[in-house]
Amino acid sequence: MAGLKLQAVSKSWDNKTQVIQPLTLDVADGEFIVMVGPSGCGKSTLLRMVAGLERVTSGDIWIDRQRVTEMEPKERGIAMVFQNYALYPHMSVEENMAWGLKIRGMGKAHIQQKVAEAARILELDGLLKRRPRELSGGQRQRVAMGRAIVRDPAVFLFDEPLSNLDAKLRVQMRLELQQLHRRLKTTSLYVTHDQVEAMTLAQRVMVMNKGVAEQIGTPVEVYERPATRFVASFIGSPAMNLLEGKISADGTRFELEGTMALPLGGMQNSHRGRAVTLGIRPEHIALSSQTAGGIPFMVDTLEMLGADNLVHGRWGEQKWWCALGIRNARNPAVRYGCICLKTICISLIKKMDNVYE
Repeated sequence: MAGLKLQAVSKSWDNKTQVIQPLTLDVADGEFIVMVGPSGCGKSTLLRMVAGLERVTSGDIWIDRQRVTEMEPKERGIAMVFQNYALYPHMSVEENMAWGLKIRGMGKAHIQQKVAEAARILELDGLLKRRPRELSGGQRQRVAMGRAIVRDPAVFLFDEPLSNLDAKLRVQMRLELQQLHRRLKTTSLYVTHDQVEAMTLAQRVMVMNKGVAEQIGTPVEVYERPATRFVASFIGSPAMNLLEGKISADGTRFELEGTMALPLGGMQNSHRGRAVTLGIRPEHIALSSQTAGGIPFMVDTLEMLGADNLVHGRWGEQKWWCALGIRNARNPAVRYGCICLKTICISLIKKMDNVYE
């Protein structure tokens, strides 16, 4: 196993357009790090820099305590799994997995041993003679991972490997990736725009935006204590509700425009009288059976999703939209005929103690 270190790494085009701001990251031996962010945030560019496919403008990259910044990709001890599988269509599964070892001059017996071991791990034993066109999307992706495994890399690099799969297959492959990492314990850097992949696969998540690492932390830390407004709004589906207002003079209420005010779980002494943005997760809001202590809520639309149902509407006088996670789909208060453009009441079921400036 080997660690990975990025030290003040940056990237710019023509020394003018900065696409990656100076970024430092330490990945421990055997750790699984996921980089997540919207399209164009720089995550794939950063991965390609680690792989040696893009030149580093400034800073250094270290793999297994060796500086690899100027090294060729083949000298870095990495293996990369791509979104589009990158399999040779005229070769069998076995030949695809063995090709990288063959061109490195490895002996035939050793190659067969490596391929057989990877095929057993990935449950590809019965598919070794098939061509890629005879495989499902999930099987093709396993072949791509097998081709990486046989190389015994110091670091695995994954570039959105599940993006081309359907929803059901993505769930299955997420589980297989988790099991594979627990078995191999290889240092891994994984890129995705899918926050579900990030939250379920990662030991730590790096949330990127416009070439900046906005936050690095465990999935729980990133979800429960987002460091910036962007992280708060990006992580979570449905997204966190963000309200503009200020803390009351005594620190006990969050005051919106007009006459609306929300009670805070504890006194916010450090923010008394100051303008802030308050974040509330949709699942921290529930229907109230009583108007006392509740907040009038104007419902506009309802999305029936089965176990979770989302209500979109407005609070108070301002045109602000929110989504509520409602677990009970049979609740008569949230049926289509009952709630459309009706006023209901909600109450918070968790202290609103996360104040983001």
